[in-house]
Order: sequence, then C-alpha cells, then structure tokens
Amino acid sequence: MWTIGVDLGGTNLRVGVINEAGQIVIEKSCSTNAEKGPNYVLNQMIQFIEEVKKGMDIHAIGIGSPGPLNPFEGIILEPPNLPGWRNIPLVERVKKATNLPVVLDNDANAAALAEATVGAGKDVNSVFYITVSTGIGGGYVLNKKIVQGAQGNCGEIGNMIVDPAGEGAPGLNKGALEALASGTAIGREGARLLGIKGGAKEVFQLAYEGNETAKQIIDRAVHYLAIGIANIVHTVNPEMIILGGGVMKSGDVILEPLKDKVKDFVYPSLRDSIQIKRAALDQKAGLIGAGLLAQK
Repeated sequence: MWTIGVDLGGTNLRVGVINEAGQIVIEKSCSTNAEKGPNYVLNQMIQFIEEVKKGMDIHAIGIGSPGPLNPFEGIILEPPNLPGWRNIPLVERVKKATNLPVVLDNDANAAALAEATVGAGKDVNSVFYITVSTGIGGGYVLNKKIVQGAQGNCGEIGNMIVDPAGEGAPGLNKGALEALASGTAIGREGARLLGIKGGAKEVFQLAYEGNETAKQIIDRAVHYLAIGIANIVHTVNPEMIILGGGVMKSGDVILEPLKDKVKDFVYPSLRDSIQIKRAALDQKAGLIGAGLLAQK
C-alpha cells in the first residue's frame, strides 16, 4: 500500500509518497509561507499532492500538522505556528480536492510513529518522542500505535509547567517547557544576555567556541528539558525517549548532559533503565510518519 504523507510545518511544507517499508518514494517541498494564510498554503499542498500522485496507486493521505487540533474531526484548531489557522476543516477540504481518504494528526505524533515504527525505536514497544525545535512537542506510541488521548492532545508537553516562576510565551503557561527549553527560548536568552541575533544556532556556536554565557544558556535549557523528561518517565514509563528537532542537531553538547541530568530527577530504580536516544530519521520523520498514519 502506497500513501501520501504531508508534513505541514510552520516553516516548511513537505509532501511525499511513502511505501509500506516507510520509505520516501518521491518528495516535494517548499517554504510554508504561513503568513499568507490557510487558503494559500492549502492550495500549495493540494498542488503538491496532485503532482506526486501522478501514475501512482495511492490509497490514502496522512497529514501531520502543528497542534492544537482535533484528529477525530480533522480540524486544525489554532496552532501558534500557523497564524490565522483557526477551526480549519483540513481533512474535509483535502478529501474534497483529491477524492482520497484523509487522516490528520499532530506533527509530533506523526514523527513519533515514524521513529517507533522504522526509526530509533523500532525494536521496543513503547516510545515517547520529543521534538525540540522552534517549539517543543511530543508523541507517545505504544505497541506501534499512537496514544491520542480523549481530545487528541496526548503528548502536548510544550505546555507542561516546569517552573511556575519562569517565563511564559504566547499561548503557553507561565513556566512552560517550550517557553524555557525550545530553540526559540535559547535564541531569546542569547539576544538578552549576549546581544546576538542569530538565534539558538549562534548560541551553540559561541558555546563551542568556549563562551561561558552561551554555555550557561544551554545548561539552563538542558535543566528544564530534563525536568520535562523526568515527568514523562514517571507518568508513562516508556522503554525509550527519542529526541528529534533542530536543537538536537547540536550533538552531544545537549544529549550527554541531558542524560546525566534526567537521572537527578527520577527514582533511583529508574536511572539505569532509561534509554534516551537521538532520532534516526531526522527531518524526514514527520513526512514518513504522516504516510504511515494513512497506512494504519
């Protein structure tokens, strides 16, 4: 069974054909241009779908999108990363345009499904996937199936409070994980403390060069991310935590200290059993997972 996966991100739009092995057969991508509104993005999405499915025996379409959303009714509710997208009946519109079955889920859930099925977690039964990028999202996969929750919001860990006295961000709780440990948060601290404009990427570069303030900014993010992971470990006790997203491309400057820090916040009996790994599918996880959503 071949399906089409759509990875609708705040920055990039990716559409591709996915085979039964979870491999990308053909792919098209472009900047999302979310500021141009949902109609513009939807038209581009449908155009890509029509282009990649030519000559292909396509059975269904899966879409991974930033939340919050309602996966049961196929509606985008009001994602911070997609300004102007409020109560958009995405599944209905794509289904009408393509005459194919369409399924929608959170982009982090889609990536989680990919990593749990054909990625770093393919050999275990329970995976909690965390993406640390512009924002922070999560997805829980048990026995190769996404755990969605009553309203489809299981895994929305970006809004988890990790410091009640910490900073807030639009649409988030004060002291939310995303407000304190995301790439945006790291970049914000870099601007405030170092006067730089290059965001998290520049903070990491300065840290590599030995800048102590940059190192402290990263240590702060690691601290809060470790608290968030410990909360997940104590709540669902997954066999593996998988970390993806742009921030995790920084290498061991985050991953190794994070592994050590998590141990400070969990029961002693759990410290040696926690597996924390970097995602295997990189930027392709969302697209592959969207295609797998349609297959499942």
